[in-house]
Amino acid sequence: MFSKSKGLLLLTTAFCAGTASAQDADSLFLGTLRIEGAAAQSLLGNTQITEEEIESRNPATVKDVFAGESSVTVSGGAAMAQKVMVNGIEESLLSVTIDGARQNKGAFHHTGNVLLDPSLLKSVEVSEGLAPADAGPGGLGGVLAYTTKDARDLLEPGDNFGGLATVTGGSNGSGLRGTATLFGAQGGFEWLLSTTHQEGDEYKDGDGDTIDGTAAELSDYMLKLAYTTETGKRLAFSASETEDTGPRASQGGFIRADFAGLTSAARPTEIIDGYARRSSYTLSYTDEQPQGWLAPDLQLTYNEQEVDVGNNSGINTSLSGTAKNEFLLDNGTLTAGFDFFDESAEATEGTSGEETNTNFGIFAQARQDLTDRLSVSYGARYDYQWFEGADGRKFEEGGFSGNAALDYVLTDTLSLNAGIASTWGGFALGEAALVNFRNDWTYDDFTPSRSNSARIGLRYENGPWAVSGAVFHTEINDITAVLPSGGDRGAQADLTSRGFDGSVSYTGESAFAKLNYTHANVELDDDTVGTTSYYLGRPVGSILTLEGGYDIQDNWRVGGTAEVAFENDATDPDLPGYEVLNLYTSYTPAAFDQLELRLDVRNVFDATYASRSSDGLDATGAVVPLTEPGRTFLVTAKMRF
Repeated sequence: MFSKSKGLLLLTTAFCAGTASAQDADSLFLGTLRIEGAAAQSLLGNTQITEEEIESRNPATVKDVFAGESSVTVSGGAAMAQKVMVNGIEESLLSVTIDGARQNKGAFHHTGNVLLDPSLLKSVEVSEGLAPADAGPGGLGGVLAYTTKDARDLLEPGDNFGGLATVTGGSNGSGLRGTATLFGAQGGFEWLLSTTHQEGDEYKDGDGDTIDGTAAELSDYMLKLAYTTETGKRLAFSASETEDTGPRASQGGFIRADFAGLTSAARPTEIIDGYARRSSYTLSYTDEQPQGWLAPDLQLTYNEQEVDVGNNSGINTSLSGTAKNEFLLDNGTLTAGFDFFDESAEATEGTSGEETNTNFGIFAQARQDLTDRLSVSYGARYDYQWFEGADGRKFEEGGFSGNAALDYVLTDTLSLNAGIASTWGGFALGEAALVNFRNDWTYDDFTPSRSNSARIGLRYENGPWAVSGAVFHTEINDITAVLPSGGDRGAQADLTSRGFDGSVSYTGESAFAKLNYTHANVELDDDTVGTTSYYLGRPVGSILTLEGGYDIQDNWRVGGTAEVAFENDATDPDLPGYEVLNLYTSYTPAAFDQLELRLDVRNVFDATYASRSSDGLDATGAVVPLTEPGRTFLVTAKMRF
């Protein structure tokens, strides 16, 4: 083992060597790296959900965004209840960003982690365990990176002003959802202003039972401003706020938005007003037309996530920043820089206390085509943290993270992809709403976490067909208790997710179809993880998804998604299987191409089921699991002007 000082010296030397190589090279790389291509990245577990895919899924919630992705599951219910799992690992163990801005975890375990309205989503990048060094700190289980649209993404060529209005209404409690967006650009300046509001009723599941506390009451506001000089220097500011203020199901004075109820007659369900909010502010600077070696990317962000769940409330805050530069090499790129965050978790009602955590990191990530057949990505980062507990105890420690991946062309149609990563996770903030609740928190054996991940697979591409398969293994060790029993924040757990991802796809001129399959065994301390293992993971088993679309004409498309979750007998009791089909058709009148009309039928066969990642599925003696909406019809009108 080498010392921290020697490791830091090696990382600094890599920065300097990369800079020198970039400046001295006579021939700089200006193309597209093969390992950065969509096919190679997907096999490595780094999938991008594109703008076209998002629009075809017509999302109203985060759950809708990931329809068709077998490796990503989302729990159901109201917006404030939904949690995202990647191969069964909860998003609180991932590095989550929105437009590059780091997001802190949620403040209460019966609510979701990152409240998000998908109306203006441009893309989502999902990394399953192999997080690159420049993706930020804390990516133990991977990365979720959401990107929203700017004014220039929406403006038609030659226009300096435009607008977009979308209205969706439907059956089964969907209510009415409306989004209005205005945007413009003039003389290098651009702006965007958008608002979304949705109100609905409680939905019914496939058996016709009304699910209490699921009525939609969501609002979202977004402002984006930017100025780009003629030489490509771009300064941008964005502000957004998303709120869920709907009536939610509670038991014993606490909102449990992830349950349909509890079986105990002593804790009946009462409907009370809930509150969840995410607010973000970001200032960034980039050079989109760099000359020579300098291509800076600077960002400063502040965000808050707050919940009020009845008797208790709490708030998480995060101030973060990144400064990095992409250096062009003769056969690729080197991205190097530093980042930081200063975060807190504070109880604001029902109990009192606060934890803080500050991180500073430096990183370098190289991506290169070494030969005509071999393309690689490799990098390292070093992070140091200062943590203060609710009892005033202070901890500080640092650690290294490293990753490496390759894409190797075996034949004209067959390629090999493999990757490994070891990520230092640092200290974890506890649950804000329950700091010191019932017991003062203690920190004996409090320690930083670390993950180790590996993935290897093959992909076959021939004309419109593509077939791929990969085995993966991610283990996260020394996870300290975010939701401590008896106040013991130093209690530790080890989480492992291992399995197989497979995909078969066809992409033609007027049609596409993609079949995804994931099998993941998720274990906590060598036993199958439970369905209420908050801030850790959920049992997955085997999931198959299908997504397809066909253009009947240029202005008329039909398509849909399907999900099949197979029975999982690794839990006690077994998790039942289910099959769900969603269909849609969209039409743009030839005489009025600014209007798009769409009809969705969700859960076509009116199945009664609970999402595989929902909470409490193996605790039916105490919990009434939250079932998903039954058959639902949606009509959407989208108008551009």
